[in-house]
Amino acid sequence: MIKQFLVSILMILPLATQAAPGDMPVEQQMAIKYIQALTDHDYRTLASFYNRDSVFKDRTASKTYTGRRDIIEFFERAHRGVLEYDFNIEHMYNSGSLVVMIGNYHYRGPGSLFGKPGKVIELAIPGVTTVKLDLANHRVKEHEDLMDYQTMQDQLATQ
Repeated sequence: MIKQFLVSILMILPLATQAAPGDMPVEQQMAIKYIQALTDHDYRTLASFYNRDSVFKDRTASKTYTGRRDIIEFFERAHRGVLEYDFNIEHMYNSGSLVVMIGNYHYRGPGSLFGKPGKVIELAIPGVTTVKLDLANHRVKEHEDLMDYQTMQDQLATQ
């Protein structure tokens, strides 16, 4: 009887400790909606997060784009032909309007973008994405990616 009780408590405990989206800080909720629009290639929704002062930085690649139009044009070029793209967030926290997301970007798409024409490439790239938010105006002030491009190169070498 006690054993059954303990087993049922242990089975329910993980469910009780998972946060419902409404329990997340509003900054994290907004960051998730933003990342969802990005990975869904929903450029209309994505554009609503930007204004002319918004900045996207890929620090590891030394690239910076400023303003709604330049950022959207970059993402449209980068996502062209992509079959699958998502961000598996393994850990997320925020300090005020700065939200930090740590996880893996999963990519499946044309090898021609990586010098491997005729192949479909699959990559899982570890990365840290930070977004600085303007909650009052529902805008992303700055999006910065730090990607493990060495892991990406290692994966490309085997495909």
